[in-house]
Amino acid sequence: MDHAVVIGASIAGLLSAAALHRRFAQVTVLDRDTLPAVDAHRRGAAQSRHAHGLLARGSEVMDELLPGLTAELVAQGAIRGDMQDRARHVHGGRRLARGSSGLTGVLVSRPLLEGQVRRRVSALPGVRVLAERTVTGLLSRRGRVTGVRLAEGELVPADLIVDASGRGSRTPLWLGDLGCRPPREERVTIDLRYSSREFRRRGDHLAGDLIAVVGPTPGVPRAGVALALEDERWAVTLAGYGAGPPHGHADATACITTAAPPRGHDGFTAFAGTLAAPDLHHLVTTAEPLGEPRTYHTPAAVRRRYERLASFPDGLLVIGDAVCSFNPLYGQGMTVAALEARALLDPDLSPAAYFRRIAAVVDLPWEITVGADLRIATTAGRPTPRMRLIGAYLDRFHAAAEHDAELTRRFLRVTNLYDPPQALMSPPALLRVLRSGAQRAVPVPA
Repeated sequence: MDHAVVIGASIAGLLSAAALHRRFAQVTVLDRDTLPAVDAHRRGAAQSRHAHGLLARGSEVMDELLPGLTAELVAQGAIRGDMQDRARHVHGGRRLARGSSGLTGVLVSRPLLEGQVRRRVSALPGVRVLAERTVTGLLSRRGRVTGVRLAEGELVPADLIVDASGRGSRTPLWLGDLGCRPPREERVTIDLRYSSREFRRRGDHLAGDLIAVVGPTPGVPRAGVALALEDERWAVTLAGYGAGPPHGHADATACITTAAPPRGHDGFTAFAGTLAAPDLHHLVTTAEPLGEPRTYHTPAAVRRRYERLASFPDGLLVIGDAVCSFNPLYGQGMTVAALEARALLDPDLSPAAYFRRIAAVVDLPWEITVGADLRIATTAGRPTPRMRLIGAYLDRFHAAAEHDAELTRRFLRVTNLYDPPQALMSPPALLRVLRSGAQRAVPVPA
């Protein structure tokens, strides 16, 4: 085939181009942004200022698509490390046991990661990455998509279009223009508000650890993460569910403990002190801040069920957040995008076959994140009986994992998208949980 067009130079779009260049003589990536010449934040990736970690599975797949990428990132300051060894994981209010997981993640800022991926993809034979190109519609003939129309009126013909334009994807509207039905949406309203700030990193911070994750609980619907970055920095992100305290709440302390992270140094620090463990509060009160906190809001997690459509035009595929935008708190979006891009290597690029393949990719993280979100009282929707059963079991599992590094390793294999959640209830795991006396374990002090 001759020409493929990718809409969007996001991580998903760039990795799609890396896969497609093996099959097409030419690949053109079109992005409406002005793409930075150096590693920098860009307008179209507003979330890039918040903590980004590359899960072990994501790093592995990106190296398949762009061999040597991880080594190049490390040479520029990114940090590789075991996801369990120098990491603090607090989940369900429990501090999980340390050990060696065998899972190697990459700690890297979004600008460095995206910049290096863009450099690698731009250097591939036959690939062009073009900035300031806004796609306004699709070209079609006899039920097949044959190209795109740009805002300037230019028509770009192609054998395949891949929409990697993110949450604001216009494919559902474009399908209507082509006489097709849009996909059904599954929406989980999470109203997640978060704030991030960078700090100067010293070797004595967190006793030399590189990762600290404090997850939300039904009783404490707030979370935080600190990730070591290149250039001796910390990225610290704090998040809260829900719109905050009732209108006119008179108790200032209660406001801090129920609202989203406030702006400003004092509010950011105070909010860190309300999490289920004190690690991040200690860090942000002892580290030197670099710049002011940046805020962001994710109203909902959204999944578009393209795989359930009875008909879909040939010549068009969708990927990344344009298919499913997850709760960013769990850090799985880039890994899912990499796995979906790898699905473009399959010989069968018919829409039906492709959407079935990526539905299998999305199912696992969607089940993990939605099940966790629905345990938070402010999340719209009710957990199914199965979700409630799994949630109760996970409480006991996390309590057992306080004293069992093997259970922590199994949990991280699930969150890193190697194993399904059911692996946590395999006979060996279940036996370890039952033998642990987990119901008597003591929660982490706040």
